[in-house]
Amino acid sequence: MKTLRGLMLVLGLLSLSACTAYESFNEVSALNEAQAVGSPFTQALSSEYRRYANSELKDMFDYPDALHFARKGLAAASGETVMPEPLTDWNLLAEHIDELGAARARLVSAFDIGARETDPALAALAQAKFDCWVEQQEENWHPVKPLGCKAAALAALDGLEAKLGRMPPSQAPVSMPVLEPIEPISAEDAAPMPVKDAMYLVFFDWNKSRIGQGGDSVLDAVATELKKRTDVSHVKIVGHADTSGPKSYNKKLGLRRANAVKDELVKRGVSAEMIMVDTRGEDELLVKTADNVREPANRRANISFE
Repeated sequence: MKTLRGLMLVLGLLSLSACTAYESFNEVSALNEAQAVGSPFTQALSSEYRRYANSELKDMFDYPDALHFARKGLAAASGETVMPEPLTDWNLLAEHIDELGAARARLVSAFDIGARETDPALAALAQAKFDCWVEQQEENWHPVKPLGCKAAALAALDGLEAKLGRMPPSQAPVSMPVLEPIEPISAEDAAPMPVKDAMYLVFFDWNKSRIGQGGDSVLDAVATELKKRTDVSHVKIVGHADTSGPKSYNKKLGLRRANAVKDELVKRGVSAEMIMVDTRGEDELLVKTADNVREPANRRANISFE
């Protein structure tokens, strides 16, 4: 993450002295002066990001992260609902991604069932501490000691789930469901998936159109399905982007992603003549976000049959 944001700042930083550096970071100053509006949650989140951005700037001298979280705070202060940090934007080890991914899923799930409205202050604290945990984990602070923000994030998340009537995973009893016997289905009885119901998703890294290992598996399944069917005349691929960056750029990025999927399907034996590509850019989000939000679920290509 430092490399992504640091490139934008390095030229400016070279010309700054230590005594004037703080004055040049207008986003942090703007956040300090902002009068937050919007819901109780966005106002509380703005306050949490204000504290965090100031700490990163004045205590840790971490200018790129101070600016990043100040911008999230300004968006929240304007009433926008900003999401927890997407993990693909940070340089994290696989074991850390698994742990953080599980925590992020719990947090977003809590938000979806009303945590922002049930306890806005605790929900804002949980999100800010989660983002801080991500940032600390990338820097691998205190590899032997527990990360402070990790403990705070998990405690806030447990508190949210308790208020929502959910039991934290560490306390939830494990039980195996009793399943009814399943009658075997013969090959004659098994019906193929209706063409209109076929839908496959390929996801992409931020600002990328390269297909990764997960996408390869999806495209293998698409190619295999098409070889078994005679009722498909066209394959439609629609590329999408998240809201970070200009709309015009995201439109082109969506098209690059759609064409990347087409090229891979052609390599797998699908006729190029039956493939149609299109782009929606950031106009049809899978997960609704404010502008300038990096949301992994929105960086995708949709594949359907006709």
